[in-house]
Amino acid sequence: MSLPPLVEPAAELTVDEIRRYSRHLIIPDVGVTGQKRLKNARVLCVGAGGLGSPALMYLAAAGVGTLGIIDFDTVDESNLQRQIIHGVSDVGRSKAESAAASIREINPLVNVEIHNTALDRDNVRDIFAQYDLIVDGTDNFATRYMVNDAAVLLGKPYVWGSIYRFDGQASVFWAEHGPCYRCLYPEPPPPGMVPSCAEGGVLGVLCASIGSIQVNEAIKLLAGIGEPLVGRLMVYDALEMSYRKIKVRKDPNCVLCGENPTLTDLMEDYEDFCGAVSEEAQEAVVDATITASELKEWQDAGKDIFLVDVREPAEYEIVRIPGATLIPKGEILSGEALSKLPQDRQIVLHCKSGVRSAEALAALKAAGFRDAVHVQGGVLSWIKQIDPSLPAY
Repeated sequence: MSLPPLVEPAAELTVDEIRRYSRHLIIPDVGVTGQKRLKNARVLCVGAGGLGSPALMYLAAAGVGTLGIIDFDTVDESNLQRQIIHGVSDVGRSKAESAAASIREINPLVNVEIHNTALDRDNVRDIFAQYDLIVDGTDNFATRYMVNDAAVLLGKPYVWGSIYRFDGQASVFWAEHGPCYRCLYPEPPPPGMVPSCAEGGVLGVLCASIGSIQVNEAIKLLAGIGEPLVGRLMVYDALEMSYRKIKVRKDPNCVLCGENPTLTDLMEDYEDFCGAVSEEAQEAVVDATITASELKEWQDAGKDIFLVDVREPAEYEIVRIPGATLIPKGEILSGEALSKLPQDRQIVLHCKSGVRSAEALAALKAAGFRDAVHVQGGVLSWIKQIDPSLPAY
């Protein structure tokens, strides 16, 4: 479905701009008018991480006049495997500031606006209202739903992307012309069902594959060329090297953009809506949570505990707490591992950060292991509090 250009063209291109963008100008579908539209465009990238890095770099190179960056995080060494807009010298620096510096190096003709803050219910409308188009590079469901809802309520189109291990997805959501994110995913997945990239990993180059698709769609929307991915979901499998498109229809019963919407404002609490952990897990950890320091004290005192690492084998190979036995969370939830657990010892569960161990703890308590506990903050807390020489990931 062809759509009209999202922005009007700028008055002119300078001589420097004509030289810089000459390879665009000689494409008939883009031409001088299309490049003027890019120059006049204001695009916000939510996140300067895995997807935001290639997206921001190519949007800048393409000549988008104003680029907004919203990110409150700082650059970590583990980011460098995929977040190519940052370098070694940027570790510890604000991601938004680091990304802005790289953009200015790529294209000093681009105006960069930095929002070094967390996107939340209180500021999302005001920030989004300043831009023509949103590029969503978020990595959690709570922010994705908030981005979608704010875009729909403001009548803004946005380009969405998602990555996990070797798989990527991309689409364009614009309620005025097609479905919104809630039409595709009316409800978030159950807590713990879909691991984050921090838990499950991601192939670094996958970020570039999906990020470049997002930029391609952004350019098409801004210049009014081609057929944007409105009403279509692009699914990419890097291992099979396959692309497939799935039609996504506007849901007439969508609570946000349907015929009789019941959601007419932003939700009060998106974190609660998406739920980092299930209600069962929240109940299970009450009075059944210990710190990494307490675990160390128990070990030093010779307390008879059975320490269980509920992460995946690949994570266990990277770093582990001494004395831990690997039993992945899935085996506990399925009941397969219950026979392996001693009935006469204190069971202590841990994962990377405490989310998966909380879910496993709920399953154990339901199975009768009433004295089981889990370690708050998981192996990351062990590294911070007990042994900083161990590698974090």
